[in-house]
Amino acid sequence: MDGDVKKDGGAAGLHRHEGASRHASQVEGLDRRAVVRALAGGVAGLAAFAGRAQAQGTDAVLDQLIQQSQGRNFGQGFDSASRTILMPKASLPTLDPSTAQTTEQFIPRYEEIVARGGWPSVPQVERLRLGNRNPAVPVLRDRLAVSGDIDPAAAGAGDVFDSYVEAAVRRFQARHGLTVDGVVRQQTLKALNVPAQVRLAQLRINVVRLRTLSSNLGNKLVVANIPAAQIEAIEGGVVVSRHVTVAGKPDRASPDLQSRIVEVNFNPYWTVPVSIVRKDLIPRMQEEPDYLTKNHIRIFDGRGAELQPTQINWNSNEAVNYRFKQDPGDFNSLGSIRINFPSKDGVYMHDTPSKSLFGEDFRFHSSGCMRVQNVRELVVWLLSETPGWSRAEIDAVIKSGERKDARLAAPVPLYWVYVTAWVTPDGVVQFRDDIYSRDGLAASQGGASRG
Repeated sequence: MDGDVKKDGGAAGLHRHEGASRHASQVEGLDRRAVVRALAGGVAGLAAFAGRAQAQGTDAVLDQLIQQSQGRNFGQGFDSASRTILMPKASLPTLDPSTAQTTEQFIPRYEEIVARGGWPSVPQVERLRLGNRNPAVPVLRDRLAVSGDIDPAAAGAGDVFDSYVEAAVRRFQARHGLTVDGVVRQQTLKALNVPAQVRLAQLRINVVRLRTLSSNLGNKLVVANIPAAQIEAIEGGVVVSRHVTVAGKPDRASPDLQSRIVEVNFNPYWTVPVSIVRKDLIPRMQEEPDYLTKNHIRIFDGRGAELQPTQINWNSNEAVNYRFKQDPGDFNSLGSIRINFPSKDGVYMHDTPSKSLFGEDFRFHSSGCMRVQNVRELVVWLLSETPGWSRAEIDAVIKSGERKDARLAAPVPLYWVYVTAWVTPDGVVQFRDDIYSRDGLAASQGGASRG
């Protein structure tokens, strides 16, 4: 259940990508042969990934991650804060059997890192970027070398934040789902200082999850990884597109689920769930008595008669006895699209007018539903086998503002999963915050608070 009852988080996430392409060609990657050599070479091999891979060219997976984070806009430019990437090459989904295998293969490397004392903690700094001179930079170099993001033989040892360090920070950010700008701020610093033993524990926990989740998923499906706040549209065993999402707040978590997408609503009404009326709408009306009027939300009693906001005592819980319905339009909390599937939790996926939230690193603001960036692209793919719903017809109905439903000719399997660590078959080790503390490691990880 969801809606943008709270104020928009602002456009701060839209403009944090300045200079993001600088030195992008220096971001180190891995091919499969590099992974094998590194696995055989112990910690020294792990730390030397970057140097070998740079000579071989940027790894496709890392390059795609970096493009995705840099906010590139594809197609119609539907989302101004777009992070969608339409995969230019075959890309394996997170829930692929080979992902579980590669993740398991990397566990001994992290065990050895932990056995050797882990990696150093980077001192607290407000910001580090290209050209800065700071005593924390040598520690940052050492930290990035241990995790294989920088080649220690080529990285030097000075206190100047040079292009080698910037490229390594970009690689680190891409692997942790952060905005790739090569600048160390609070959120990147927080991820850098998660202890190695916590990362090892995450790999061990998620190997089990990946094995459980990665079998017999079907040919065409949608997978949402909640901690990554990301959706993958998968067909024929490869990712067709990835979409950034806004998932549930820690106190209103998006649930794990397995279902089938059956219907798309265009220009939908939004009926406000009772939980949101109680937790959000009543307090908001106490502060802003004209909130409902400004947001085109109407009130109905049990017989369908419309009431005025002034007829309700907002200093009580009287409002939970009525139905609140928001008219379709650009202001609607569901945006122009809602994607429906059976769910005991009453959740769904939808568009949103608050698109600036997609540009943030912390994307857990909803009441359990998932807001999907560039949802129109996903819906075009979902309805590709449904007669009468071509891209042009979808664009036309959205533009018209007319309330319409499209029933999928063939329901598409849907999975919402919780995976906080995995290693791609190309050898890119990825970690995400344990946002709902399901790994049991939150205390060691420093929590999942917003940076």
